[in-house]
Amino acid sequence: MSADLSRTNDRNVRVRGAREHNLKDVDVDIPRDALVVFSGVSGSGKSSLAFGTIYAEAQRRYFESVAPYARRLIDQVGVPDVDSIEGLPPAVALQQQRGTPSTRSSVGSVTTLSSLLRILYSRAGSYPPQQPMLYAEDFSPNTPQGACPTCHGLGRVFEVNEKTMVPDDSLTIRERAIASWPPAWQGQNLRDILVSLGYDVDTPWRDLPRKDRNWILFTEEQPTVPVYAGFTPAETRAALRRKMEPSYQGTFTGARRYVLHTFASTQSALMKKRVSRFMIGTTCPTCDGKRLKREALGVTFAGHDMGEISRMPLSQLAEVLKPAAKGQLVGAQAASTLSRAASRKDTERRIAAGGASHEASPDVRRTPNLSEEKRIAAQRIAHDVLERVTTLTELGLGYLSLDRSTPTLSPGELQRLRLATQIRSNLFGVVYVLDEPSAGLHPADGEALRVALERLKRSGNSIFVVEHDLEVMRHADWLVDVGPDAGELGGRVLYSGPPAGLRGVAGSHTARYLFAAAVERARPPRQPVGWLHLANVTRNNLHQLEAAFPLGVFTTVTGVSGSGKSSLVSQALIELVAAHLGHEPPEAEDEAEDAEALPPGAVSGHIASGVEAIRRIVRVDQKPIGRTPRSNLATYTGLFDAVRKLFAGTATARRLRYNAGRFSFNVAKGRCDTCEGEGFVSVELLFMPSVYAPCPTCHGARYNEATLKVQWNGRNIAEVLGLTVSEAVSFFAAEPAVHRPLALLEAIGLGYLRLGQPATELSGGEAQRIKLATELQRVQRGHTLYVLDEPTTGLHAADVDKLMTQLDGLVEAGNTVVVVEHEIRVIAASDWVIDMGPGAGDEGGRIVAQGTPDAVAVSPTSVTGRFLRAQDEVRQA
Repeated sequence: MSADLSRTNDRNVRVRGAREHNLKDVDVDIPRDALVVFSGVSGSGKSSLAFGTIYAEAQRRYFESVAPYARRLIDQVGVPDVDSIEGLPPAVALQQQRGTPSTRSSVGSVTTLSSLLRILYSRAGSYPPQQPMLYAEDFSPNTPQGACPTCHGLGRVFEVNEKTMVPDDSLTIRERAIASWPPAWQGQNLRDILVSLGYDVDTPWRDLPRKDRNWILFTEEQPTVPVYAGFTPAETRAALRRKMEPSYQGTFTGARRYVLHTFASTQSALMKKRVSRFMIGTTCPTCDGKRLKREALGVTFAGHDMGEISRMPLSQLAEVLKPAAKGQLVGAQAASTLSRAASRKDTERRIAAGGASHEASPDVRRTPNLSEEKRIAAQRIAHDVLERVTTLTELGLGYLSLDRSTPTLSPGELQRLRLATQIRSNLFGVVYVLDEPSAGLHPADGEALRVALERLKRSGNSIFVVEHDLEVMRHADWLVDVGPDAGELGGRVLYSGPPAGLRGVAGSHTARYLFAAAVERARPPRQPVGWLHLANVTRNNLHQLEAAFPLGVFTTVTGVSGSGKSSLVSQALIELVAAHLGHEPPEAEDEAEDAEALPPGAVSGHIASGVEAIRRIVRVDQKPIGRTPRSNLATYTGLFDAVRKLFAGTATARRLRYNAGRFSFNVAKGRCDTCEGEGFVSVELLFMPSVYAPCPTCHGARYNEATLKVQWNGRNIAEVLGLTVSEAVSFFAAEPAVHRPLALLEAIGLGYLRLGQPATELSGGEAQRIKLATELQRVQRGHTLYVLDEPTTGLHAADVDKLMTQLDGLVEAGNTVVVVEHEIRVIAASDWVIDMGPGAGDEGGRIVAQGTPDAVAVSPTSVTGRFLRAQDEVRQA
């Protein structure tokens, strides 16, 4: 793109005086109708400019045109801190959001493809003889009309048995033999109720009469009896005979009833996960896991019922729909005969006789399978579905199925689903603001993404992309580089213009990588000290897979999106090793927030050899470090405990008898009473949206005035939480307990974060690096397996180098590091590569190449090898 773009004022977005977050009165002109990339190291301010300023202002202007009552129902961002923005069209943001956690939310619902297919089956499906016509909602597992009555639309049924609820039958009930009962007081309450009911709680479970065991576990009765807390069984019997006043009246719940009721009704993710351990999930026998009622599954299109269509990879679905999109009825439709008209007359007779139902009403006309109107309806709907599916396939998502639930998708996959929807919307004159659309993409898939972005631009739109991928930058029309560093050391626009012009900007970290030749490898690949062999692994698209992971080295598992990398590493490897070590798979946070989340399926396979060399497994994932603003970097890493002890040790605190708890904003005695330690208050504006304002009492400090009077080295506790990591490294230089975790956070590229920065403001990549820094604080004893899933997500190339230094340090300390990764520089610098593929979904699930990076580079079957060869060609040039 010509530099003349910046001189054509009426084609520019002109930003003046942007001060959002760390931006320093930024003035910049950005061309419209172009692909513009905002680059810079993590925390430099590029997202503050693209999202926090430009998109936020476009959204604010749109909301100004919305009725006040409607406005209060919409979650909206605040007013950006900027003097003016001119030439700003309407904007659409496609961010890295996880989306709804509901297992009932799926690829089909996000893309609206399921809605179209339901109409297709309703209006153009092939019905069995004597079956009335169904409405579209009858083909949805999420409606009472369509859900299978046995599994309620989940596709699986769950039961509990004695073995799952009582894993150790040598224990007595008092010794918690019934593991499925709740812990703590509630479990003790149920045991006390059993004593009142006359059951023996001090005999080993296996020695109790079968009748008693069955009643305790499986009864649906809920008797209420007097409970005498703390009494022995003999004392309880005596109290019952004398009719003493009880401690309270207790109601009994059988162990199975407790498990099933808790799983179905609790809003606690931890409780749901706990009881799910005692449940055995099997495919629903009524619907065969297809989630729909029998009447809906009896209707077919192109020879497939709705359940089968929903399970197909999108690429296969496209092939099924092509004949119908051309006006040809296929499969069961073509085989049907006009004798179906007789069943229509029969239906009409039943309706006339008063037999109308939801499925058939007098105003719904039944059409024969070979009717012209059914053919036309099928062609119209199938053509629309096919176009949408083709767009998704072009974006590298052809391996997904319509019934794939959204919680199982990566943020990058979700963003591409939304991108495909926008491409089909045919909007014109819009600014699309995207947050790292290349995240989670193999370089081969990145090519398809760039084609999609170019297609949106050609439709007359502006594409503003916050991105770290060097190839996306090279293909951009315009580059806005923000920096030079993170936090307070960033916030300036170093360059705005065509990419080639960045070469001469000395302070730009981006320029160093964008125009540099590939760096020579610092060392030859390390040699494994042993091997961990997995055998007969079956999970998702992995079928009886044999895999070997070298120990004591750095291994990357690569492959196109959907090839089976995460199934092998994040699921099979972690679960099998964790099971061998005798504990559950390591997870920082439970994802099962949905009331209908399913118990996880087990991995099929086993460890053949090598696991004896692993003493510990650590999973460092991108899940949030907390779900409320009260969780932050300082509390998660544990450094805040040491900080509060320092404040409690000051002369002022000792004189006032303040302990360390006084300096926690979660404790009543130290926090501000007005905002209860939040730092802000909600202001209700009746028909306008509620707004959040700094607390009028503490002005955002979170603490009460008395607590803030205590200072350590000239700062109070609120001022310390306001420090960035880099500032705090100097401030606490003489305090090893605080300085060590801070130095690790800075070394891993997080020096720009504030100590009190809420967990809700952190990206997945930032959360992952905080977890890694927390783990690095531990004393390294070796023999630990570290597993990371795409740790370079959200990282500038300069930050990737910092991350690699830390991961290499773990290997040098005698540990094993396995990462799922797409970043070609990381793959080239690893000791061993396992390349999955060759394609996605059913076309993947195999190891197509493995060995050192040089060995994989020359493999003719490896897609990753093609990009490694390109890296080598740059190195040799």
